[in-house]
Amino acid sequence: MKQLVLTIIGKDRPGLVEEISSTLLKHHGNWLTSNLSHLAGQFAGIVQVEIAEEHLQEIQGALQTLPGLEVKLELGELELAPQPPETLNLVITGNDRPGIVQELAAVIRHKGANITHLNSRQQSAPNWGVPIFSAFATVTLPIGMHKDNVIEALESITSDLIVDIEPE
Repeated sequence: MKQLVLTIIGKDRPGLVEEISSTLLKHHGNWLTSNLSHLAGQFAGIVQVEIAEEHLQEIQGALQTLPGLEVKLELGELELAPQPPETLNLVITGNDRPGIVQELAAVIRHKGANITHLNSRQQSAPNWGVPIFSAFATVTLPIGMHKDNVIEALESITSDLIVDIEPE
């Protein structure tokens, strides 16, 4: 079996997820994991699919014919880690400003950790006078690193940044 990672983008419309999932099923693909979003009128998605090697070209062709969508396929790797790494689910909140995601990403990388999932948004906070940045991030820690090292480093970026750990 092969693992595929699909990135899909195009104008959003009702029934789009059903159309994509039906195409995958019809061509022997198994939808494993996904992250789908509606952003500024566009559909943006990442989907992990499992498929037998003999159906690989068939599914590639079928996905390229989906109307109004740009689909990119990459071969994924089977994840066979001997010991699963420790992960943290972080809820990050603070005053929004240009560069905040870059600052967070740089601190996490500097600590040797890896962002495996990031969901962020800006929302208005009329009582605060500035927009609020909020994010949910899943971070994988290197072996031997304590979670407090990452949290302290993130909170040291600025005094208005709050980092909480969400239980798994």
